Amino acid sequence: MKRILLLALLYVVFLSTGIAQTAPPFWNDIVAFKKLDSVHPAPAHPILFIGSSSFTKWKEVNDYFPGYPIVNRAFGASTLLDLIRYTYDIIIPYHPKQVLIYCGENDLAYSDTVTAAEVVKRFKTLYGIIRLNLPNAIIDYVSIKASPKRLNIKNKVIETNNEIARFLKKEKKAGFIDVYYPMVDAKGNYRDELFVEDHLHMNANGYAIWKTIIQPYLVK
Repeated sequence: MKRILLLALLYVVFLSTGIAQTAPPFWNDIVAFKKLDSVHPAPAHPILFIGSSSFTKWKEVNDYFPGYPIVNRAFGASTLLDLIRYTYDIIIPYHPKQVLIYCGENDLAYSDTVTAAEVVKRFKTLYGIIRLNLPNAIIDYVSIKASPKRLNIKNKVIETNNEIARFLKKEKKAGFIDVYYPMVDAKGNYRDELFVEDHLHMNANGYAIWKTIIQPYLVK
């Protein structure tokens, strides 16, 4: 755990020193979240959804899980490095009782040189920062899904999921939520019928699967 916290600190220093005069990536999304909170304050100790577009596009997530104090602060096209950069803007201030993370798919898709091991290291860094600041929060990782458009990174996706699952199994107050295998057929083939026309983002059928899988992990 000490090693994870050290990596987390090094990443924060790296990211902070790399910010120039211009606004960093996705800063407009962060500002929009802050404005929204000023008008409609988030509930105390919510269940926080963070990550990339699969969460961002789940606009009606509260309708899927009535009775749960869910706050969605995902922003599209983000990577784990982006979540690390904005941890103190969109995670820690809410003092969530539970954090659900869907991120890592873009890390693999945006660069041929990014390995599964690198994505796992990024996740461990993010996890370490959150755990350091929110020692009592439950932290769950939603596995990278089986996106038909990204069949070329299938092996990396499976390896990343397996390694993160292995890591979280040893952690307290943490869980791995597998959505990968429920979204493929019996032969392991990706299912286009769960996605919109871009074969990357899910339709209602895909989110229905996510609801069934995720709900048992949510805390009241």
